[in-house]
Amino acid sequence: MKLEKLTLSAVDYVFLAATLLVSSGIGLYFQITSKKRTNEEYLLAGKNMSVTPVAFSLMATFMSSTTLMGIPVEMYLYGTNMTFMNLGFILGPIITSYMFMPIFFANDVSTAYEYLEKRFGKTTRRLISAMFAFQLLLFTSASLYAPALALSAVTNVSMWMSVIVIGIVCTFYCTLGGMKAVLWTDMFQAILMFAALFAIIIKGCLLLGGIGKIFEIANEGGRLVLPRFTFDLEAHYSMLNVFAQGMIITMSAYGGSQIQVQRLMTLKNLNKSIQATFLSIPMLVLFQSLCCLCGLIIYAYFRSCDPLTSPNSPIQSADQLIPYFITATLSNLPGLPGLCICGIFSATLSTVSSAINCLASVTSEDFLKPIFPNFHITVFHNKVISLVFGALCVGASFFVASLGHLIKMSIVIVGLVAGPNLAVFLLAACTTTTTEESDIPMR
Repeated sequence: MKLEKLTLSAVDYVFLAATLLVSSGIGLYFQITSKKRTNEEYLLAGKNMSVTPVAFSLMATFMSSTTLMGIPVEMYLYGTNMTFMNLGFILGPIITSYMFMPIFFANDVSTAYEYLEKRFGKTTRRLISAMFAFQLLLFTSASLYAPALALSAVTNVSMWMSVIVIGIVCTFYCTLGGMKAVLWTDMFQAILMFAALFAIIIKGCLLLGGIGKIFEIANEGGRLVLPRFTFDLEAHYSMLNVFAQGMIITMSAYGGSQIQVQRLMTLKNLNKSIQATFLSIPMLVLFQSLCCLCGLIIYAYFRSCDPLTSPNSPIQSADQLIPYFITATLSNLPGLPGLCICGIFSATLSTVSSAINCLASVTSEDFLKPIFPNFHITVFHNKVISLVFGALCVGASFFVASLGHLIKMSIVIVGLVAGPNLAVFLLAACTTTTTEESDIPMR
């Protein structure tokens, strides 16, 4: 098996250019049409957004490029274990919408961590927000770097050019258009993400003889599996840890992560935020399920000639399976490779743009305002902060290659903060006696 890099056609480049131009154009449009006189208008879209774009943004932000490219790899290698994360994806957002969102709206917070100061104190707020910002910067850098690396290995798309162009485009429309631009571009990019998955699935079904045949091959290869029902904490996959992972990650994201809470706070009231949360749940489940199906299709297609173990080593890592499948099956169809790559880039764009806007909000509201109360922070200052974080995300993306393949890397980065972060918010929401000061005497 020999790897021949996919040379993108003119139509493919038109798709890629259109994706970047539309995303930039949305930012430019809201720069021209929105006044953004206050930080609330810039960071929270004036709290007058409609439910649909917020729901799409919740899904697109949560489901990054590491999900789109990493989940199929898990299916290919280990079978359908991670499909059952969907159970946690359903329950987690429902719990947070009734446990945390009423608290945030009742306290009229600008960031999720503002409530922690009211509940515990300044130290807790700054510590948790700093942990979150560090984790988000790492995760965003990984989301920017990994797809570019995988695509460059099997196509003629330059890794360095991909990272820099996506970083510049994200920073451009985030800085100009603020939260409104981010939400509407997320909706556009979410549609492209789904389109890429459907293109892969439809082509796979045509090649392999339909969904039934794909599942039959996957079953013969031992890929249709249930996670083990065990309490063994060392088990690679068990129903307990897969379910818990899905629930804890979504609860931490929807209830204790500024990147999702900020989106929900762009809505007028609590009822609309609950509607957006509930609308995002089937999107999460559908996207995760389609990624899983793509993994089974790739397994069925390569079952007799595994590109990971081939003597000629056509690819260097499992993370390149999706781009390699696109190269092997869609290269004779002008436009479709470009559409699929647009979907991968859109998953990156939505994550990076959301992170830049969120990091600007955390820096402004959780650090600068409390530390410098007499300094008036304007929209201009937040734009400068967005520019700085955009540059930081691009720079840090070149230092994350040693963290492993996409899904494991993402779980490690998110897991560093998601659990402790959720624990602090649960303490704040469920107890009345806990304080940030310890009663245990120091020795």
